[in-house]
Amino acid sequence: MEIRRDVFQAIADPTRRAILSLVAVQAMTPGAIAANFNSSRQTISKHIQILNECELLHQTQSGREIYYHLNPQKMKEIDNFIEPFRQMWDDRFNKLESIMKNYKK
Repeated sequence: MEIRRDVFQAIADPTRRAILSLVAVQAMTPGAIAANFNSSRQTISKHIQILNECELLHQTQSGREIYYHLNPQKMKEIDNFIEPFRQMWDDRFNKLESIMKNYKK
């Protein structure tokens, strides 16, 4: 039985979030990604595999090198889920700010 991971399971790990931040700036090879961590290359490869399975990364090949790129459409899925919470907290902070302004008077 194959268990399918989703994007939220993928971003739950801080190392995977760091990998996403790295490839958001520029496409990188697995070796270049691994060079940014104190973990083994095998461990980083597993993280990349999970991100790739969840379609947060996509890969292209240039000669013998594989480059990983951020998939913005999947990141949008995360943003769509978070947006209602962001709006709720913005509303609450705006109400608090209003109360505090009235309190100072």
